[in-house]
Amino acid sequence: MSNLETPSGKGRGDENFPVGSFLIRRALRPHVHAFYRFAREADDIADNPQLAAAEKLRRLDRMGAILDGASGDESPAASAMRRSLAETGLGAQHCHDVLRAFAMDATKLRYHDWDDLMGYCRYSATPVGRQVLDLHGESRDTWAWSDPLCDALQVLNHLQDCVADYHALDRVYLPETVLAECGSGIADLDRPGAGPGLRRAFDRLLDGTEQLIERARRLPRAVQSPGLRRETAVIVTLAERLAARLRRGDPVATRVKLTRGDFALSLLLGVWRGRRWGQG
Repeated sequence: MSNLETPSGKGRGDENFPVGSFLIRRALRPHVHAFYRFAREADDIADNPQLAAAEKLRRLDRMGAILDGASGDESPAASAMRRSLAETGLGAQHCHDVLRAFAMDATKLRYHDWDDLMGYCRYSATPVGRQVLDLHGESRDTWAWSDPLCDALQVLNHLQDCVADYHALDRVYLPETVLAECGSGIADLDRPGAGPGLRRAFDRLLDGTEQLIERARRLPRAVQSPGLRRETAVIVTLAERLAARLRRGDPVATRVKLTRGDFALSLLLGVWRGRRWGQG
C-alpha cells in the first residue's frame, strides 16, 4: 500500500521548544519523539496544499485506525506510536485528539473569536503537554498549568506563521472579531507590513497569550520529575522570550523567531529556575 504520510521536512529542531530533550529521562525520550513524529506527520498531511480536504480526512482517519490496531503499514508514524503506547501502557486519547485538530485544519479556514481559537488549541496543543506529563507519571492536576502553556505556544506559532498560512492554505487563525474590533481584516495580511489595525490585533492576541504564560509559570513548580521540571521551566522561558519578540517585531514583514541566543539563555535560566523551584 502507498504511504499515507507526506513529510514536509520539518523536524524537532524546527520547533520553538525542546522535544524530548536531554533534560528528561533517557528511557522516555523515544516515546516523546514517537508522539512528536505522529503529530508532525498528521500535521503535514493537513498542511499539504496538493491534497483535497476529503483526501486529507481519509488519510488522517486511516492513521487513527492503524494507531488503534488496524493492519497495514501505510503510516510508519502511526505504527511506531502504537508500539510506544503498548510499551508504556498509555491510552491513545491524546493521539486521537491531535488527529481531530488536524481534521479541523483540513476543513476549517477561519476562527470567529478567542474562544473559538482556544477550542482548536484544546485538540492541537494541549494533548502534547498532557502526553508528556502522563509519560512521566505526573498528576493530572498539572494539566491546569500545562494546558495554558501549550495553548500559548500554539498562538505564538500562529502569529509567527500568519502570512504563510494565509498565502499557502488560505487558513487564518487570527480571530475575525479581534481583527474587526481593531480596525483590521484578513486582507491586511497581503500588505508588506502590519498596519496600525493589524498591529493592534497582534497586541490584543499577545495580551491573551501572556495571560496564558502567566498561568503556565506554575507548571514547573508542580512537576515532580526533576528533569521534566527543568524542561518545562525552559519552555516557559522560551514562550516569554518569543512573546516579547513578537511584541517588538512585525510578523507580516518577516517571520519573527527565536535566536540561538534566546535558546541558550532560556536553557540556562530555565535549568536554574527548575533547580531552585525543586528545592522550594
